[in-house]
Amino acid sequence: MSEARKVLVIGGGAAGNAVTILLRRAGLTVDLVEARDDWNATAGSGITLQGNALRVLRELGVWEHVAASGFGFGSVGITALDGTVLHAQDDLRTGGDDLPATVGMQRPRLQQILIDAVRASGATVRLGTTAEILDQDADGVSVRLSDGTEHHYDLVVAADGLGSSTRAAIGITDKPEPTGMAIWRVAAPRPAGVTRTDLAYGGPAYIAGYCPTSEATLYAYVVEANRDRASIPPESYADEMRRLASSYGGHWPEITEHITDPAKVNYTWFDRLLVEGSWHRGRVVLVGDAAHCCPPTLAQGAALSLEDAWVLSQMLTGSDEWDDVLFQAYHERRIARVRPVVEASVQIGQWQLDGVRDADVPGLMGRTMTMLRELP
Repeated sequence: MSEARKVLVIGGGAAGNAVTILLRRAGLTVDLVEARDDWNATAGSGITLQGNALRVLRELGVWEHVAASGFGFGSVGITALDGTVLHAQDDLRTGGDDLPATVGMQRPRLQQILIDAVRASGATVRLGTTAEILDQDADGVSVRLSDGTEHHYDLVVAADGLGSSTRAAIGITDKPEPTGMAIWRVAAPRPAGVTRTDLAYGGPAYIAGYCPTSEATLYAYVVEANRDRASIPPESYADEMRRLASSYGGHWPEITEHITDPAKVNYTWFDRLLVEGSWHRGRVVLVGDAAHCCPPTLAQGAALSLEDAWVLSQMLTGSDEWDDVLFQAYHERRIARVRPVVEASVQIGQWQLDGVRDADVPGLMGRTMTMLRELP
């Protein structure tokens, strides 16, 4: 592999940061551009990382920081609306027996850990910067950055998220579609008794749940049918989430007391996306949410994005030929793993939307998570 090869990564989320770290470790020259000036360092409340995500974070060399910052646990509880625990199920260790089944983290903390690793890798980082594909041939891609400079790269990795402008620019017409559900999320102090994810199904929301994210914090969420976002003023976000959450017992009353600042409440629709056919055009290749996205019913969004970065980096650094054969092989390797997760995640939500009471949710979840124990 020639060290002269130069890669542009568009987007500084989980997938973009991960592929940057891995390619720099292999000695490639990497430029990362991120549209936001703050590099998404304060965005989001919490994130649930399953073992297969932790496996990639360990490969990135950041596992010790993640373990020290997050909250590991090994089971999920199902509760009644009043908080009574009806059932507790051990989580499958999809990253292997030497990693926790699950770690909850504050999303900004995870992003900062990855930012620090990108900085330490020696990659060139340009914040508040976007990229426009000008032209490409068999040898690479010509790009104009929003700072007015033009560059030539051997490869462009599009990690610019669900609304990827790069995806559209290279002629891939697949777009995200709403699934019919939406989620309210907030970060809050962790009650001492919260040591895992607990979920309540039914009541005024389809799901009410929480996940510990550190010794002191958790993030809580309620899932409902999506509403016209224009009909919900942002200043009412705390009131709306508190209204939904107030119907749940157990630890919820203590959590609900802290749902007071609308600026700290996030409201998002669930979307699905699975780009059909190849995930590349020439020397521009998609990773992460730019290629696929699913509802968080299996908590696999970040894990799949991190896996994309890991697999693509392995294939790039293991081959002298960066051509259609290589990129098609990347797609085939990933689609066989990503498609079942996207379809299962959407199906679980659809059963709830349709009011199906005898759906085999545990069976579908078990089969899908068992598959994820295998290396990607």
